Amino acid sequence: MSHGHSDAEALGRVPVGRRARAVLLGLLALVAIGTLVGLVALWPSSSAVAAVGKEVPFAAPGVTFPHAQIRSVLPPCPTGKDIDVSPSAATCGLVTVVVTSGPTAGQQVTAQNLGGDAKAGLRAGDSVQLMRVPGPSGSADTYTVFGVDRGRSLAVLALVFLVVVLLVARLRGLLALVALGVAGLVLVRFVLPALLVGRPAWAVALVGSAAIMFVVLYLAHGPSTRTSAALAGTLVGVGITAAVASLTVGATRLSGIGDDTAAVLSSYLGSLDFQGLLTSAIIIAGLGVLNDVTITQASAVWELRAAGPELSRRSLFSSAMRIGRDHIASTIYTIVFAYAGAALSVLLLLYIYDRPVLDMLGTEDIAAEAVRTACSAIGLILAVPATTAIAALTVAEARVPTDPQAREEPVLRRRSDRHRRSR
Repeated sequence: MSHGHSDAEALGRVPVGRRARAVLLGLLALVAIGTLVGLVALWPSSSAVAAVGKEVPFAAPGVTFPHAQIRSVLPPCPTGKDIDVSPSAATCGLVTVVVTSGPTAGQQVTAQNLGGDAKAGLRAGDSVQLMRVPGPSGSADTYTVFGVDRGRSLAVLALVFLVVVLLVARLRGLLALVALGVAGLVLVRFVLPALLVGRPAWAVALVGSAAIMFVVLYLAHGPSTRTSAALAGTLVGVGITAAVASLTVGATRLSGIGDDTAAVLSSYLGSLDFQGLLTSAIIIAGLGVLNDVTITQASAVWELRAAGPELSRRSLFSSAMRIGRDHIASTIYTIVFAYAGAALSVLLLLYIYDRPVLDMLGTEDIAAEAVRTACSAIGLILAVPATTAIAALTVAEARVPTDPQAREEPVLRRRSDRHRRSR
């Protein structure tokens, strides 16, 4: 594992302790070897993944999903108390479309407009994807609007995102995007297939998270001792999150089947460890926030050492932790709001039920989000002092000024800091 130098190190402003760096890199090398061994041991065979895919067909034989363009739209069918049973309501929710792909391209057909896309404000000219169900011999095929074709809109959004990142972050942004792509490959090629074939979920999540963090941190932030300190703190946070999540998910008796998607998955693959899947989700979900916090803490230690070469490691740790506490407070809000936003529909449903708050918290959906938030927050909070300590031990020891007056300045500054804290 070769290491270059960050900007601060290249300027010679932040010397690094050789012994501490050797210990840090040695430990990271051991973790890297363990990660590689875990990838090899847990990597699923293609035949096993294919066998699981055959057990979970996406649609019945003969069903196809052609694309089409809408020509005309009738109002969606009313629901609930407003259901209309008059003969004129027999055509509600129908859309006239022209098929644009598949063997029936060019044909004009009538399709039913059901599900959530019935309320998506479809109008003439929109592109949609249909579900074509072959009819019995001699009868016509049945068409249903399967979903809105959002490919073009998503492509435009992705392009805008890419341009903004490159304009503002430039090379760092490009490297971050490449690192994000590598992380996506790890998830798609290793984590998801390994979970599907029944590998231990916690082990898959830990190995996958370690592999992602090694690539993401060094690629996005550059190979340096500072990045290595942040990586070590991140791995500590991941380990703590995994341990807390494993204990909490079991203690709260969460099934891991808290939404419709998990329920559908359980109907096909009931042998999966859904508690383990929930634990894996908690571990992976906290990676981004952990990365943000640990990089900030390592950078804070480096900048403090550059500004105060005479500071002792204890003073360096204390000063960096004051920054870390502010970051912890703001990041906890971020985690809570992110999970609350993801569960907003569930919160609204439970709110209109007018149930006691404790009863609401005890439901599977809300309890799962509460566990996610608490476990991620615990790992995040403990990663801050861990990263700060690792970084403070890695940089070189304090320099003793040769000038007597300069030698007194750190002492006076420490006394001033203690007096200010006491007030």
